[in-house]
Amino acid sequence: MTAAPETRRALVVEDDVDIRGLLVQILKREGFEVTEAATAREGLQKARAGADLITLDLNLPDGDGVEVCREVRTFSDAYILMITARTDEIERLTGLETGADDYISKPFSPRELVARINSLFRRQNRQAAADVANADERQRAAEVQQNLLPRDQLALQDYELCGRFRPSRSVGGDFYDWYGTADGLHLTVADAMGKGMGAALIAATVRAIMRSVATQPSIETAFATAARATEADLEQTSSFVTLFHGRLDAATGVVGYVDAGHGLALHVAADGSVVRLPSAGPPVGAWPDQAWSAGTVHLEPGDSLAVVSDGLLDIYETVEQFTEAVAGVVTAAAGAEDACSRLLDMADVPEVADDVTVVILRRSPA
Repeated sequence: MTAAPETRRALVVEDDVDIRGLLVQILKREGFEVTEAATAREGLQKARAGADLITLDLNLPDGDGVEVCREVRTFSDAYILMITARTDEIERLTGLETGADDYISKPFSPRELVARINSLFRRQNRQAAADVANADERQRAAEVQQNLLPRDQLALQDYELCGRFRPSRSVGGDFYDWYGTADGLHLTVADAMGKGMGAALIAATVRAIMRSVATQPSIETAFATAARATEADLEQTSSFVTLFHGRLDAATGVVGYVDAGHGLALHVAADGSVVRLPSAGPPVGAWPDQAWSAGTVHLEPGDSLAVVSDGLLDIYETVEQFTEAVAGVVTAAAGAEDACSRLLDMADVPEVADDVTVVILRRSPA
């Protein structure tokens, strides 16, 4: 419901001259700017001009008030107060999804009418306050989620690293993370099922758990430990997470990785050829007691590892088309940051309704 302006506008649709005059008088006394209509046709025409409150007689000479109400609801969110003269019509109003906000029966007292109207607008004020509070909460959640992403570019000799994240709402279920190690770096890209606040909470939990296993020397053992720690929460929320976790040995260019249902990590060679790294099993939380095997990919000078979330897939009919398109962007880009920016720009179209995450690790040319 839209917030009421300083001068509230009311439309009275009533064929009885005396009742219409009474309604107009009461509403003007309550501070409304009032327009009148005596027929359904005239009422619809004036409703299109805008109103915050519409009082609508159920029986009009040229139409049914219920049908007028339904038509008004296709273009207006004004409060609609239906007015009826017969008790059997009250049953009709309460038994139908008319789109009206309240009804009052004739004869009515001015005091009752004012009380009904004030009740409607008090509800609007409470909803407006709740909307402001929810917006503040969403903004704060978005700030927290952004602060959980790597805040500084990781300085690693002979490598470029860049990540970008664009949630479909104020917060999202995607996340990426990286941190330096004695040998190179660890990086994670994940996509929690769903959108919004619930998915964001799951993503934050997964991020913390993945960081907690960073010191375990075996990537398979570390990943299995993290998965077991995550499964209970995922089962309770009927959710799952696709996850790519990699560990780079900077001296050799070898990346050990585990892919749990992600399937969108690409090895883009310096010459533009591309290989999509195979997934080692289902998403974490999809089925209990799963095991995932590790794979390796060797980044030669000029090669890139591109890990993208499935939001970008919405543009393409097949994974193969997606793979070739991403590889083309990465190859043509001036560097990791340029590649990330270009890929995120590609997702700025109506077809992409999901979160989009891109991480590019590029080994400098020899």
